[in-house]
Amino acid sequence: MQVLDNICEDIRSDFENKTVIRDEALRSARQCIKHASLAIRAIHRNEETEAREELRQGRELVDQLRANLKDAHPELYFAGYTQDAVKEYCEAELTVAMILGLLLPTPADLNAENPAYLNGLTETLGELRRRCLDLLRPGYNSEVERLLELMDEVYTQLVTMDYPDAITEGLRRRTDLARGIIERTRGDITVAYREDQLAKKLDQLSGRLDNHED
Repeated sequence: MQVLDNICEDIRSDFENKTVIRDEALRSARQCIKHASLAIRAIHRNEETEAREELRQGRELVDQLRANLKDAHPELYFAGYTQDAVKEYCEAELTVAMILGLLLPTPADLNAENPAYLNGLTETLGELRRRCLDLLRPGYNSEVERLLELMDEVYTQLVTMDYPDAITEGLRRRTDLARGIIERTRGDITVAYREDQLAKKLDQLSGRLDNHED
C-alpha cells in the first residue's frame, strides 16, 4: 500500500500544479477578452489610439498563454476558455483593421490557431454591421458600401470552409448566422440610399420651384 500512497501523492501533486496553471490561464483569458472588447468599443468611438493600446495588451496575454501552455500543457491551451480568448482577440484585431482600411493580419501575425482566427473573423461581421448602422444614423454614408463589400468577401471565404466541426470548432454554425447579418445590413443600406436619393430629388424640385417663382 505504500507504493499506492506514493503513486497517488505524485498524482495529487501533478493535479495541484495543473490547477494553479489552469487558474492563471483562466485569469489571463478573461483579461484578454476584456481588452478585446474594449478595443472594439474604442474603434467604434473612433478612438484609434485607445483601440491600439487595448490590442497591445490583449496580444501580450495571447502570447503569454501560448508560451506557457501550448507545449507544456496543450490540454489547457486547447481548452475552450483559452481558445475563446484567442478568438475574441482575433475578432478585435480584424475588426479594427477592417474599419481602418488596413491590411488584414494573418493567423501567424496574431499567433492564433486557424479555427480561432476563422471564428473570430465570422464575428467581425456583427461589428461591421454595427459600424454601418452607426454611419447610417445621420443619413446615407458611402463608407457603408466599402464595409458591405468587406462583409461579402468574408462570407464568400467562410462558406468554402466546409469541414467537420471537430476541425473548425463550430465555424459552420457561425457562418450560417453570418448570412442573415449581411442581408439585413444590405437591406438597411438600400433603404438609407433610397431615402438619400429621394431627399436629393426633393431638394432639386424645391430649388426649381423657387427659381420658377422668382
